[in-house]
Amino acid sequence: MENRKLTLGHSPDPDDAFMFYAMAKDLIPQHGYEFTHTLQDIQTLNERATRGELDITAISIHAYPYVADKYALLPSGASMGDGYGPMLVAKEKLSPDEIAKRKIAIPGKMTSAFLALQLYLDKKGEELDYVVVPFDEIFEAVNGGQAEVGLIIHEGQLTYAEAGLQLCEDLGRWWKAGNDGLPLPLGGNVINKGIPAKERKVISDVLAESIAYSLDHREEAVKYALGFGRGLDLELADEFVGMYVNDWTRDYGDRGREAITRFLKMGAEKGLVPAIDQLEFV
Repeated sequence: MENRKLTLGHSPDPDDAFMFYAMAKDLIPQHGYEFTHTLQDIQTLNERATRGELDITAISIHAYPYVADKYALLPSGASMGDGYGPMLVAKEKLSPDEIAKRKIAIPGKMTSAFLALQLYLDKKGEELDYVVVPFDEIFEAVNGGQAEVGLIIHEGQLTYAEAGLQLCEDLGRWWKAGNDGLPLPLGGNVINKGIPAKERKVISDVLAESIAYSLDHREEAVKYALGFGRGLDLELADEFVGMYVNDWTRDYGDRGREAITRFLKMGAEKGLVPAIDQLEFV
C-alpha cells in the first residue's frame, strides 16, 4: 500500500532542522505517511497558512488567530523564549522612546517578534516607521542605513555583536519580567483541519517522536542542524538549538498554553490581532 503523502513546512533554521531530523532521515516509524519537507522563511509559511496550503506547517504564534479556522495547534514543536527571544539591536543603545521614533527593520508583519515589538512599544504597526526585510538581511539593513534599528530572530540573537551592533532590548526577557515569569511564545506547529481528527493524532505523535529522538540523540542531531546555521560553529549551533528545542518543545504544558493565551489576548485587546475564543490543540 502506498504511503499517504503530506506536505510539511518549516523554516531552514537549526532549531527546525533539529526538530525534524528523525523524520527527514527516516529514523523513526512514520506510520504510513510520507512527509514532503518544504523549507521556507517563517513569514512565507505564515502567509501560506492563511491560504491553507500545507498539511502541517510551522507558524508564528502571532499568525494563529488568522489561521485558526483552517489549522489546529499541535501539542509539540513550540519555540518559546524563556527569558530570551527576539532582540532590538542598533549601532548605539537606544531607549524605547527613541526606538519608536526610528526606522525599524522587521522580519515580517505576522512574526511573533513584530507582535511583541508592538506590545513592548505600546504602538500599533501603523504608528511605527518600519521596513520588512528578510530575517537574514537585517544586520546588513541596519549597517547599510536602510534602517536604524533591527528586530532580529533566529541565530542573529547570538551573532549581532559580531555585526558591530548593540543590544537595545531582549523582548523575551522583557516579556518574562512583566508576565509572571511566563515564556514568550514565538512559534508552533499546526495541522490542517481538513485532515480527519483520528489521523491528526497519529501525525501529531510522529512529530512528537521526531522531537524526542533528536533530544535523546542530541549530538548527531545538532551536527545535522549545523548545516542550516548561517555563521554558526558547532558550539553556537548547540546553544541555539538548546534555546528553542527543549522541554517546552516536547509539550506546551499548562504554562505554555497560558503564555499563548495571554500573548494573543493582549494583542487582541490592543487591536493588533483578531480575538479568538480559545486555542484548539490536537
